[in-house]
This record gives sequence, C-alpha cells and structure tokens, in this order.
Amino acid sequence: MADESIVEAIEKLLAESPERKFSEGVELAINLKNLDMSQPKNRVDEEILLPNGLGKDLKIAVFAKGEVGLQAKEAGAEIVFSEEDLAEMAEDKSRARSVANEYDFFVAEVQYMAQIGKALGAILGPRGKMPTPLPPGKNVADLINSARSSIRVRSKDKLTFHVSVGRREMDIQELAENVETVLSRVEGSLEKGKHNIKAIYVTTTMGKSVKVA
Repeated sequence: MADESIVEAIEKLLAESPERKFSEGVELAINLKNLDMSQPKNRVDEEILLPNGLGKDLKIAVFAKGEVGLQAKEAGAEIVFSEEDLAEMAEDKSRARSVANEYDFFVAEVQYMAQIGKALGAILGPRGKMPTPLPPGKNVADLINSARSSIRVRSKDKLTFHVSVGRREMDIQELAENVETVLSRVEGSLEKGKHNIKAIYVTTTMGKSVKVA
C-alpha cells in the first residue's frame, strides 16, 4: 500500500480537477533547495522503472539491422531505422526533428551510438531522448518491454522540474505507488536526500496542483 499522504493528495487533485474530453496525464512537480544546479553533480538524471507503467502506449523506435531489427519489430517497436535512415536524418534536420517528436523512446545497437550522437545528438539530447544502447547479446525485446514502463527524470540546471507518473484514468493506488517510486529514487540521488526537497506537488495536464504533505 502506498503512503496515505500521497493517496490523499491524488484523491484531492482528481476530485478538484474537472474531467476533460481527452486522457490527461498526472505529473509530479518537484522543487529542490540548497543546491547549486550549475554543478552537474547536483542535477537529477535518473531512468526509473515505474511499477505500474505510464498508463499509455509509448511509441518506440529502434536503430538496428538484420536479426535484431526483426526481433525489435516482433517485440512491438513502431519502427526500425537502418543505417541509411540515420544517414538521411543527418542530412535532413527537419525529418530528424519530426522523428524526435513522434517517438517517445529510442533504442540503438551500440555500433550506431557514436554516429547517432554526431548526427542527432543536438536534436535528441535536449529532449532527453538519446537512445538506450543495446549491447551485443542483450535481448532487444527486454529493453523494449522495460522502456514501456520507464521514465527519464532530468532536472537539468533547474531547481523545479516535472515528472510524468501516469494517466488520470489509472487506479489511485497505482498512481500513488508510481509517485512513491519516483520520490524514493530522486531523494536517493540528492546529496542530502529529502532535505534537498523544498516541496512536491501532484498535478494533471490542465488541472490544479495539490501539495503532497
């Protein structure tokens, strides 16, 4: 069972936020304190596996060839990019931006990582979408399945940042467990743990914010 204060905050949020005609996301807004965010060591950069997923299907793209590409398609990847596709994106920045915006998560065989960094790093990097490397012998299906329930938490150089934890239609306990998992990892990454956290709020895409006690 999730912490009662988190459950109560989510219940209050959903009760006070009118339902919309689309599927709203639920996010955490985390405010840090007593940290110099110009120092990279103080920044949060964590990949977190949510126990209950995000409540939506992520669009996953894979850079691979041959058998690995076939396995990726069988595992549910929306698209598999070839070396030729990568070369085209390096020349056509508008296509590269379109791809970066369309897909939520990228996986790439390790031999492509340097080429991707050079050709697409400036586009994928700021979006937090640089591919997860697929080492030789690693099952691409495992990475894809893990990606469907994972989020990347990045504070960059800001004291306040937002984290997706699910969708409004998810069970409240499931949302609360996702929140708990994120907070635990964020606290663990900070120099003074929870003492570096000023405030935490839960919010919906277009609703109000409720402070988590």
